[in-house]
Amino acid sequence: KRKFEMGRPAALCKLGHKRVRSVRGRGANMKYRALRADHGNFAWGSENVSKKVRLIDVVYNATSNELVRTKTLTKNTIVQ
Repeated sequence: KRKFEMGRPAALCKLGHKRVRSVRGRGANMKYRALRADHGNFAWGSENVSKKVRLIDVVYNATSNELVRTKTLTKNTIVQ
């Protein structure tokens, strides 16, 4: 049981006005954890483009419908 083995609970970033918390990392470095986001850099696979866009809604998530209902942003979430 060492400090460097410590894990933290998932942030589960939601859709909303930007809210970011700083978290202390190893070597007193800071990591920035998004708790809410309304803009982001997203990839549009079929068009082979990635752009910074404003998020309107969470449309689909293959993991769970609860993540769509609560508007949680994760990897592989389809947004509008």
